[in-house]
Order: sequence, then C-alpha cells, then structure tokens
Amino acid sequence: MWTQRTFTRRMAMAAMAGAGLLRGQPATTPDEFVTRYSSKKGPGAGKRVVLVSGDDEYRSEEALPQLGRILAARHGFTCTVLYAIDPADGLIKPDFQTNIPGLESLRDADLLVIATRFRALPDEQMRWVDEYVHSGRPIVALRTATHAFAYPKESTSPYKHWSWNDKDTWPGGFGKQVLGETWVSHHGHHAVQSTRGLVAPGQERHPVVRGCRDIWGPTDVYEVHLPADATVLVLGQVLEGMKPTDKPVVGPYATKQGQRTVVKTPNEPMMPVAWTRSFTGRSGEASRVFTTTMGAATDLESEGMRRLLVNGVYWALGMEKRIPAKADVRLVGEFLPTEFGFKKYVPGRKPADFAWAG
Repeated sequence: MWTQRTFTRRMAMAAMAGAGLLRGQPATTPDEFVTRYSSKKGPGAGKRVVLVSGDDEYRSEEALPQLGRILAARHGFTCTVLYAIDPADGLIKPDFQTNIPGLESLRDADLLVIATRFRALPDEQMRWVDEYVHSGRPIVALRTATHAFAYPKESTSPYKHWSWNDKDTWPGGFGKQVLGETWVSHHGHHAVQSTRGLVAPGQERHPVVRGCRDIWGPTDVYEVHLPADATVLVLGQVLEGMKPTDKPVVGPYATKQGQRTVVKTPNEPMMPVAWTRSFTGRSGEASRVFTTTMGAATDLESEGMRRLLVNGVYWALGMEKRIPAKADVRLVGEFLPTEFGFKKYVPGRKPADFAWAG
C-alpha cells in the first residue's frame, strides 16, 4: 500500500543512492518516478538520452514522453523521461518546483533534453545537472528552458546563480550563459497569435532543418537577443491567429506586458526561434547546444516541429551525417496534448501512465 512514509523513505533512499551513499545499491531513482523507452534498432542504438520535464505552463510532461518514444521507436535511442513529482503522493505535478527525481541518470547520459521552467531544485538533485552541463556533453533545450531555474533571493544554494535573473555570478543564469538567452518577454501576443517557423536565409542546407516543412505551433514567439556566436536556424513569423493557415501579422499592434501597454511590430524583423551554439564549462570541453523557444506539447502536433527536434538531437550528438532527407517522426502511441496554460495539466498522473510497451 502506498503511504506518505513509503514515499518519503523511497525518495530518501533514491537521493542517498544518487549521492553514492548506499554501498552495493544502484544509484538510480525507483522506476515509479521515471518513464523509460528503449530500442536496439536505429542509428541511435547505444546512445542514452535523458529528457527532463518540469514546467507549469506548456505541458512538457506530455511533450517529452512523446519525443522520447519517437527517439526510441523510430531511431533507436534509449530514453529516460523525468518529471516534477509531488512528494506528498508521488504523482506528476508540473507546478511543484522543487523536486525532479532521477537526475542522477545524467551521470551516464549522452544527451540532456531540458524543458523546465523556474525550478529551484535541492542541491542533491542540482549537482547532477551542474556536473552534466559543465562536462562538455550536448544539450537540447525547449521553450521555457531559457528560464529553466529560479532560486529565491534568500537562497543559500551553491546553484543560485543558475537563476534566469542572476545579475552577479552568472548574469542571466543557465539560459543566457549556456543557451544564449534568458527570459525577456513575449514577442507575439500570448495565446492569441501563433508561430510559423521559417528557415533562416542562408541556412537552408543546415542538417538541423533538413526535411523540415510547415513548422508551426500555437505558442507565441519569444523575444530573444542572441550572442554573436549563435547560428540562427529558424525565424518565428507571428501569425494573426491560432491556426497554421492564418496570415502573418502586418504592422504594429498593442499588447499588455504587466501593467504596461507595449506597441510591437513583431515581424519587422522576426525573432529567432531555433539556433545552435557551443558552451564551454569547467571541463574545458565545448558542448553542442541546440535551443528552440518552441516545443510545447501542442507544438508537437506539427510534423515539421517534431522533425526539427529529432534533427536537433542528431546534430547535438555529432550525428548530423546520419540525418536522413526526411527523418521518421511519426507519432508513437496515442498523443492528445493538453492545451497550454497554468493549472491546465491533467491531475492524478504518474510516470507509468506514459509507459509504452513497444
């Protein structure tokens, strides 16, 4: 029978194992807190991908299991999906910001896929993220990963500087320092205007955009200002409405940002929505980094968007020569993504609910 005492004990043991404190026991989180997908057939065979969800708005807890299934079933990668888990009952709770069990899986990972938002993880979990990011291994980041972490001002965590709004130790935190941008603002009108992804001029032959047609998502374009070392691959054309057939916005429009009314002309010029760069951390080894500010669960209904993500995984792993003319990104199993928005996640789910038998 599941009890609070059972959950607390298992979580404590998992944390101790992850820290190497339980001699003779594997340093892995119990399977009830993660979802695993594996396949031995395909170019990705033998490569381990850890997909970290944990955002309270864009349903990464639905997007990353589907992406993991595609990577495993269609391309042979071994995937582990992690979630924000409520310690009170062991269920997925995307707006529980201080617990993502299973991050010790990063110790042996070949690739990190991250789609978190404003997390303040405990030190024993965050150490695995820190070690991975500074190891020189590749990173694929989706949507709110630009503002993946947010520690309170009074925090004494050694990882406080990872916060999106850090101004001293690591200005802009993980987003700015590693990916190339932190949170700035919505560029399109949130939940009113959608995004059409257009391959940036001169990048038509880049392997990440190979076969990517009709990239679209109902999420809006973010404002970003990238460093000179970033290679912009896809630009976000702001559409008038929430359908892929809607026309591009022409001319200025007024939108609310907090208490202010801001006038924007979103397509003059268009903002980047996908780019690559490298990051060199403590190891001195350069990581390949692919970032897109698209990637909500509803965005994955777009075949072009799914292909962009799969191609990004191949590129990040240095496998760009194995990207086919049109990568297989057929959905695996049922996929009925929940509309994005706060408090709109499906309650009562556990990682096992996203299992796939193959």
